[in-house]
Amino acid sequence: MTVVLDTNVFVSAAASVIGSARMCFYLWARRRFGLAITEEVLHEYQEAAERLALKPGRYHGMNWQPLFYWVRDKAEHFETSPLGKRRSRDPKDDIFLSCALAAGAKIIVSYDLDLLDMKKPFGIEILKPIAFVSRFNN
Repeated sequence: MTVVLDTNVFVSAAASVIGSARMCFYLWARRRFGLAITEEVLHEYQEAAERLALKPGRYHGMNWQPLFYWVRDKAEHFETSPLGKRRSRDPKDDIFLSCALAAGAKIIVSYDLDLLDMKKPFGIEILKPIAFVSRFNN
C-alpha cells in the first residue's frame, strides 16, 4: 500500500522521537507501507521545516535534515498528477491530493482539518496519524 504524509506529520516527526507522527515513519522503515512524494511535497517539507526551525517556539532548533534526506532518498518519487480545479479549502493542500493520485495512494496522513474535513476525495482516505498507526501497527 502506498501512503502520502502531509507536511505537519513530517515536521512533528522531525521534532520528536516519540508520538504518532514519528511512528508513521517507523512503520515506513519497517516496510509496512510505501511512501509517495513529489518534488512539490519535498519542497513543502523543506520550506516548512526550515521556517519553523528558525522561529521561536516548539520547533525552534529542530534537526529536520536527517529525516528529510532519508525521505528524499528512499521514498518513491512521482510526477504531479493534475487535479483540475482547486479541491481543498487551503490551496497548499492540493499537492498532497495530487501526489496521492499520481501514486495510486489510498491514504493521506495529516493533522490538517482542511484535508480531514474532505472525508474521502477521489476515494483517498484521510487519517490522523494516531488512526493510521492504530490501523497499521498490528
